[in-house]
Amino acid sequence: MLQYSFFVNAMIGVAVISVAAAVIGTYIITRRLVAISGGITHACFGGLGLGYFLGINPVITAAVFAVASALGVEWLSSRVRVREDSAIAVIWALGMAVGVLFVFLTPGYVPELNSFLFGNILTITRADIAVFGVFTALLLAFFAIWHRQIIAVAFDRDFARVAGLPVTLISTVITMFIAVGIVLTIRLVGVMLLMSMLSLPMMTAETRFRRFRPMMLASVAISLVASLGGLWLSVYVDVPCSALIVLIMSAVYLAALPFRRR
Repeated sequence: MLQYSFFVNAMIGVAVISVAAAVIGTYIITRRLVAISGGITHACFGGLGLGYFLGINPVITAAVFAVASALGVEWLSSRVRVREDSAIAVIWALGMAVGVLFVFLTPGYVPELNSFLFGNILTITRADIAVFGVFTALLLAFFAIWHRQIIAVAFDRDFARVAGLPVTLISTVITMFIAVGIVLTIRLVGVMLLMSMLSLPMMTAETRFRRFRPMMLASVAISLVASLGGLWLSVYVDVPCSALIVLIMSAVYLAALPFRRR
């Protein structure tokens, strides 16, 4: 299989995506914001529908919707004092409603919609790898520079605010990283796998680790092993690799539960 460029691209792409998803997912799990990934993902559906309706690149409109929805959640929770889970629910429902409306109004059949819903790792190109590589590099640089501040904001926002840390700035930047990362990967891995990559490896790491950095490193390792293992296994059993990756991540999490730290 290594003779085929599309398979090599898939291996490299899923490895880079695994690293970025583990870094973002560790913050999401620590902040107890698993639902925000689902909210932004489904809000992107509104951008996809608008893009198809206007006849422009749906990735661009999806990116606009993702960033706007992420900033909307942050604004509602910090300024209007709406609970974050309630703000996510509003953005989630609004994005889906707008997407359904514009997909219905778009004449003809929308052929690429399934690729955004289910994804196809084997369609990753060198250009996709380059773009997501730059995104991952910026993400790692931000976490390296603001490491201590991010930990403080992730575990206790009130303490971080009293200590004079830029809580709003850090939360907004990370939320935008989450939004852009979702837009860049949703067409490649689909909604189902994306949600799993942002939660299951970190939940597994959380059963053994309580510190932010070890949890992040363990999440990267689990995500890499499950993603590459599912990709190779799909070659032999001839089923979609996305489903196998999710099943492997779920199996590892269930196997780790009896040995979790008390």
